[in-house]
Amino acid sequence: MKDSLILQVSARYLLAFAIPLSVFVLLRGHNAPGGGFIGGFIAAIGLGFHAMAQGAAATRRLIRLDPIAIGGMGLLVALGTATLFDIGVYLVVMGFALAFLLPVLED
Repeated sequence: MKDSLILQVSARYLLAFAIPLSVFVLLRGHNAPGGGFIGGFIAAIGLGFHAMAQGAAATRRLIRLDPIAIGGMGLLVALGTATLFDIGVYLVVMGFALAFLLPVLED
C-alpha cells in the first residue's frame, strides 16, 4: 500500500484535516459538553490512514510517544473534571486504537 502516490498525498491532507477536527470535536462535542471518544477516534483514524500510506514506523516517529503511554496518560487525566475527563477519554481512545493498529501495519 505504501507505494501508492495518491494514497501518500491524500494521507497528508487527511491527517492535516483530521487532527484539528478531532480537537474541535473534543472541545465542542456532539451536542455541547465534549466529545472525547469520537475526537480520539477521529485522531486515530487520521493517524491510521497515515500509517497505511507512509508506514507504521513513520507514524510512530510522528507521534513520538508509545501509543500505550498515550492511553495511560489519558487514564490519569480522566480522573479530573468533565473537561479533563473528555481529554483523558480522547487520549485513551487514540492511544489504544493506535496500539492495536500500528503493530498490524508494521513493515
